[in-house]
Amino acid sequence: MTALAHVGGPLGCFGLAVLLVARARLLRLAGLAALGLGVLFLAVYLAPKGHHVAYVVAGFAGVIVAIAGAVVLRRWPWALALLTLLLAPARVPVTVGSTEANLLIPLYVVVAAAGALLAWELIRDGNERSRELGPVAIPLALFVAWTGLSLSWAIDLKQGAVQLLFFYLPFGLLAVSLARLPWRPSLAPVLYVELAAMAVLFTAVGLYQRAAHHIFWNPKVIVGNAYQSFFRVNSLFWDPSIYGRFLVVAILASVVVVLASDDARARLGAAAIAGISWAGLFFSYSQSSFAALLVGVVVAAGFALRPRPAAAAAVAAIVLTALAGVHPATSAASPGLLAASSPGSRASLVKGGILIALDHPLGGVGIGGFTKSYAGRHNLFGLAAKKAASHTTPVTVAAETGVPGFLLFVWLGAAALLLAFRRASIGRAGVAELAFGLTLLAIFVHSLGYNSLFEDPMTWGALGLAACAAAARTERTT
Repeated sequence: MTALAHVGGPLGCFGLAVLLVARARLLRLAGLAALGLGVLFLAVYLAPKGHHVAYVVAGFAGVIVAIAGAVVLRRWPWALALLTLLLAPARVPVTVGSTEANLLIPLYVVVAAAGALLAWELIRDGNERSRELGPVAIPLALFVAWTGLSLSWAIDLKQGAVQLLFFYLPFGLLAVSLARLPWRPSLAPVLYVELAAMAVLFTAVGLYQRAAHHIFWNPKVIVGNAYQSFFRVNSLFWDPSIYGRFLVVAILASVVVVLASDDARARLGAAAIAGISWAGLFFSYSQSSFAALLVGVVVAAGFALRPRPAAAAAVAAIVLTALAGVHPATSAASPGLLAASSPGSRASLVKGGILIALDHPLGGVGIGGFTKSYAGRHNLFGLAAKKAASHTTPVTVAAETGVPGFLLFVWLGAAALLLAFRRASIGRAGVAELAFGLTLLAIFVHSLGYNSLFEDPMTWGALGLAACAAAARTERTT
């Protein structure tokens, strides 16, 4: 069965890379087919033994639902963006045999429908568009291809297969599909209203948890709250930090509306959404989320006060630093989290990841191999080994894919931010690009303290929508 993973991972990633950069229709169809075969091989490899009939039935049902979903998306293309945002937090607990996982199953169904629609469009409508992600297409294709190839030498084959199957391959396809949407500026406010409504709902649940001192799930958070001087909430999310990340995106989108809208009622409503989301964010006690908010607000202020961005950045930095300084999470953090000498601490994980990268500069330890490599170096076993997960995306990339992967990651990050911010502005023409750019920036900053950059569908969603808006702007100006 390991041969399926060794073939499926590189095959699927090479297929996605071809889909990203090829211009000929047949090549893109071949890339899409290779991506599908890679997904199938990885799924068979990871599937628990037994339950073969259930897998076959689920596969046929998935094909039927994907085709039906493709029909819906062809009729209402922008439903893809709305559903992606709606389902991004929707993780479903799944138990197959002795394996338990929280999976984004509803979103995977939508991605499958988007993939079926893309295949139909390439077959029937020709190849009117290619390289939908613009300047991001080449660095993303190279990064994905190299990451997939690293599964060939990965020291933790199962975890690497999980990363590719559940994150890189489906979300890469999602980004391409979103970038192909027909851009409609009038639909950007609809996305914001949806985002704001979700933020209010999640905040309400979080505030209830804080008042009742009751967490719905995640034993780690429940146990932590029993021994900490503060009470963390996670709302309907599994992890408080991901909950905080979502609220940061909502706050930054609200800031853009306040700065750019000509409607006083819209500005007042957005300010209220930002305030409500801040209340929810406060009780997540997510330091990485507050850091992401700080950077996002500074950048937004720079755009708002052009040509005086330096003054705007200084004012925003002073205000938000003061707010962060009085936040309990900055002073009540667990000592074990910060102690550099403790194996598994943040500082130790960063240092260990750098050492892993230095010891394996050419190819790293393979995708998904950070935890196993770090645990082996520090003689960690059992639960302690499982907790030795990287919290810093650049370090993870360097450790798992070596210098080539890290350099491609830097190129990809620069290209993505350039794509989003190149034509962003507070003016009506560039406000959507600014919102997408701030989303990407906030998630990236958050990933410096929590990892989970490529595992978040909102990263890929914002990238696809930023490319969609940029392509529409280019068409209008040519």
